[in-house]
Amino acid sequence: MSFNSLLRREWQLLWSDGWLRAMVTWLPVALFLIMWGIFSAGIARDLPIGVVDLDHSRLSRQLIRNLDASPTIEVSQSFVSVEQGSHALRGADIYALVVIPEHLEKNTLLGYVPEVTTFNNSQFILIAKLVNSAIVQAHGTLNASIDALKKMAGGVTVPVQALGQAVPIRSQITPLYNRNNHYGQFIVSAAVPAIWQIMMVVTTILSLAAEMRRQGLSCWLGDAPVRNLLAKFVPYTCLFWFQGMLFLWFMYGYLGWPMNGSWTILLLAQLLTVIACQGIGALFLLLTLDPTKAMSFAAGFTAPAFAFVGVTFPATDMPAFAQFWRSMLPVTHYLEVQVHQVNHGQSLAVAWPQLAVLCAFILPLLLALWRAAMLAGKHNQEEVLQ
Repeated sequence: MSFNSLLRREWQLLWSDGWLRAMVTWLPVALFLIMWGIFSAGIARDLPIGVVDLDHSRLSRQLIRNLDASPTIEVSQSFVSVEQGSHALRGADIYALVVIPEHLEKNTLLGYVPEVTTFNNSQFILIAKLVNSAIVQAHGTLNASIDALKKMAGGVTVPVQALGQAVPIRSQITPLYNRNNHYGQFIVSAAVPAIWQIMMVVTTILSLAAEMRRQGLSCWLGDAPVRNLLAKFVPYTCLFWFQGMLFLWFMYGYLGWPMNGSWTILLLAQLLTVIACQGIGALFLLLTLDPTKAMSFAAGFTAPAFAFVGVTFPATDMPAFAQFWRSMLPVTHYLEVQVHQVNHGQSLAVAWPQLAVLCAFILPLLLALWRAAMLAGKHNQEEVLQ
């Protein structure tokens, strides 16, 4: 069969198989829309926290009002004891527990420094960070107001001067590349490629498994294993690449997220990522010759991608094994290109090292082609002997 005939045959197989058709059409879009729906709010608001007020004074009530006034957190429950609050915190009914000690107001008036204790569940990394920041800000506002009142009681009659002496240095934090602190902008843009990588590897395995069910892998490879395998890859390469373009258009076109770099470099990185994932998926199946085992390998290899790419957790703080694992994932190197293109607008010369690494991922594809040639040669030899 000619190469064009093999391509037409592959398109027919693709549209006749329900799972393959879902993996390249509506399922990736549905997963993307679900991810976007989860994080579309952009900014976390009214995260529930609890308070144990052991002082019941005017100052403790003011602190509770300051906490509740923060748009990030909401004082949803008050407890009479630390034990009750701890039970609610462990049960995930609240994200943090603020314990106001006894004699808070009395010790403050006497010039002592009372301690307000906050407990939170750090397993929720993002939520814990937001809650801690909001609580620290509320405490800082109360401390500044108390110090300003002390200055005014000491003889400073102008409120602005009293506030200036209470807080002599003020900080202004301006986040770069994400001025609205839209956490969906960096989470979704990283989670989608991680899911996309899983879809590509799994779909490649499913497409080869379909040939195993129909006529056997060795028989399908025939006398031209490299041509047959490449003809199988080409339609999926086009569809996967189109998916990547669609996701980029939605995020940086339709949603209007900032895009400061080159579309050409970004699309080239996507194409290299597609080829890398197809090679990995094909290698898993051709080495195991068992779709179930190949799927298990694919799940174990690609599932940690979002945690290891270094977007939500700094890669420099990861242990050596995690850094080694992330280096083997094509999406890790693609995301580095994407982040630098979107935020920094890097030139091709600066982006070339990561593109070169993605080019090196052609090795799994070459190994898959070599393995296919071996299987086909072995099958042909057996037929000759028979």
